[in-house]
Amino acid sequence: METKDEKNVVNEPFSAYGTYSYADYLTWDIDYMVELIKGKVFKQAAAAPSRIHQEIALKIAVNLTDFLRGKKCKAYIAPFDVRLPVKSKKNEDIFTVVQPDICVVCDPSKLDEMGCVGAPDLIMEILSPGSNSKELKNKYEVYEESGVNEYWIIHPSEKTLLIYTLIDKKYVPSRLFTLGDKVKSKAINGFEMDLDEVFGDLED
Repeated sequence: METKDEKNVVNEPFSAYGTYSYADYLTWDIDYMVELIKGKVFKQAAAAPSRIHQEIALKIAVNLTDFLRGKKCKAYIAPFDVRLPVKSKKNEDIFTVVQPDICVVCDPSKLDEMGCVGAPDLIMEILSPGSNSKELKNKYEVYEESGVNEYWIIHPSEKTLLIYTLIDKKYVPSRLFTLGDKVKSKAINGFEMDLDEVFGDLED
């Protein structure tokens, strides 16, 4: 007979050393979020995102949704699977599946019941202490290679925003934006975000 502790043990259906596809990902019965980056599994932190993280995400999502109302571009928030194929869109041939905090997709053909297949036009990641190295290195590489036009990195504790814009298939960084700045998207024409509204009333 299983003890209470044994029932609470998570038997992960993957190995830290394995290489997995989206087809594998779909078979996993787990109650926490994972992402695949070039076939490797990255587990999200066990705890829920911080309150500040959620406040920032909600503010931005509301602004985006209001701006995009009536337009063909659509905004999505995590959890939302973004599959980044390299050669084939078949599930067994896709080895990168990420869940950006916020993304905008302007090509309806990339959307299906499972999420998005192909590069969104804009991706925003809100950093947390446990995810910084993944966002700054691994995701940077796959977003650049996959053709994500803009990649916004938001640092809640420092109240800063850095934008990478894809130019000639390579990311070019902006200056570091902070309180007092209004930033404009090149990927989503006309969208502007006031960082005073995003960061101004946050309480640590």
